[in-house]
Amino acid sequence: MLSETPVQEHPRTHLDLYADDQAAEIERLIGLGAQRVDWDLYPEDPDFVVLADPDGNRFCVIDKSPR
Repeated sequence: MLSETPVQEHPRTHLDLYADDQAAEIERLIGLGAQRVDWDLYPEDPDFVVLADPDGNRFCVIDKSPR
């Protein structure tokens, strides 16, 4: 069943994906239909990138590599 609630601009609950190779994972997800989100709440040096699935649901891809 699909939700009738509109997609939230800043969702409180979302999926976090941890990736050893963040750039490769982002490109893979974009190839599957995800889109980059112009996120206005990034900290100064983020270790994550916000994407949206084809339905507009937002999720983060987090860089798991040591910094």
